[in-house]
Amino acid sequence: MLALALAPAAVAATHGGQPPKHERIPLKDRPIAVSVSVSAEGGEAVPPVPQNFLGMSFEVGSLGQMGAYAGEGDLVTMLRSLGAGVLRFGGVTADEQIAWREGAAPRPSWALGALEAGNLAELGSVAAQSGWHILLTLGLGHFEPEAAAREAAAAKATLGASLEAIEIGNEPDSYGRHRLRPEPWTPLQYEPQVTAYREAIEALAPGIPLAGPDTSGSSAYEKWGLSEAIYQRPALLTGHHYPLGCAEQPPPSIARLLSQRTRVLEERSLRRYTFIAQETEVPFRLDETNTVSCGGVPGISDTFASALWAVSYLTQAMDLGVAGINLEGNPANCEGYTPVCAPSAQALATGALRAQPEWYALLLARALEGERPLHTIVSPGPTVRPNVEATSFAAADGTLQFVLVDDDAPGERPVAMRVHVGGGYHGATILRLTAPSPEALSGVSLGGETVAANGSWSEPAVLPHVTNVGGVITVNMKPSSAALVTVAPMGTGAAGDVRR
Repeated sequence: MLALALAPAAVAATHGGQPPKHERIPLKDRPIAVSVSVSAEGGEAVPPVPQNFLGMSFEVGSLGQMGAYAGEGDLVTMLRSLGAGVLRFGGVTADEQIAWREGAAPRPSWALGALEAGNLAELGSVAAQSGWHILLTLGLGHFEPEAAAREAAAAKATLGASLEAIEIGNEPDSYGRHRLRPEPWTPLQYEPQVTAYREAIEALAPGIPLAGPDTSGSSAYEKWGLSEAIYQRPALLTGHHYPLGCAEQPPPSIARLLSQRTRVLEERSLRRYTFIAQETEVPFRLDETNTVSCGGVPGISDTFASALWAVSYLTQAMDLGVAGINLEGNPANCEGYTPVCAPSAQALATGALRAQPEWYALLLARALEGERPLHTIVSPGPTVRPNVEATSFAAADGTLQFVLVDDDAPGERPVAMRVHVGGGYHGATILRLTAPSPEALSGVSLGGETVAANGSWSEPAVLPHVTNVGGVITVNMKPSSAALVTVAPMGTGAAGDVRR
């Protein structure tokens, strides 16, 4: 049994683990006492986090621009810094704005733009250089199975092994509300249309994996996902999630985004998704998610608060067995939600992309791929507990990693998290994710380092170290911060101290 406990920050001091008697700690500096336990036993057995868990999602309307970065800009360097991953292209533009076009053929009257084989070839170059795969959405809003089949065939020819899967339609459960289909519009009407697309695609380009149904949320997914799994047997189930709505009341805020209530609701949503995946034995990928719907809200979606939310949500999804997550983005809008963006029209044209706060959450989460989630319990204290979360993971060599997030606002009382690992482990290294405040638009750092001008990031050669004292490692957390704590077992050659 491993255990985490929250205790006064002064415990981390010397003097036998107790503060000197003559010191008086102001009340504002005294943390609230709660406990956290972590166990390799109990809870549901969850497989290791997939190596391609991380991803980003963009509109199909951005595909041509992103593909153009194959020969210039920072996109490839940035993707490499995350290891393997999945780029998804979908969104409302897939159904309502972008049509497939071949040669000199005119685009349909409904379309505002066109996607061509050359765009897919450039995107294939991005995939080949970075090692990432592509999840491509074909438009179903306008029922054109033959055109979709030609697009799928071109994608297979140009992307090759980099083509992860195709999706047929974006949020098809919403077609009735958006007047793309007459009511009633249910899985009963949807499935025959998907079947028509699949048959046309199979005739031209057999063997392309299907992902779907790409629902707008987990409530719709309970019917649509089950129907998709039964009748289509996709290689991958998919759906979306936004914790806050752009038009809801009370209006979106940082406090609501980082609240305990939001995390409780998100866990329920994730369990709806993963239940069907487990029952049907089809993996589920959350292929579009971010902070606030409708492109995000400035002052929330572009701040450090979005990074704290992303760390919590990514690790929560890992803990529940989700196969992967794609954070939604827009390279042309740095004020909305997006992991990366271009701060000017010139930067957009040349691919001089900037890492937004959420990018740092992806960098932190990369270290957990391939590791097995452990059962983690945060127990409430006798009074109000701080707004903290903890998840834990074990590597094949026995190394333990703990992700700690303190979502309390600046000025709240600090927390010291006492990690009980026993005497069989070294001390811990700590990779901290920090910024001046949750509202900060800049100044974000991971391990004290920022993403370089060319998009690269490297973990510092030397990280802060905490000694294992009697089997306990104490990590002091400041409000509005996160940390990745790594504890290596004895015999691995890792540096560390154990004091008894």
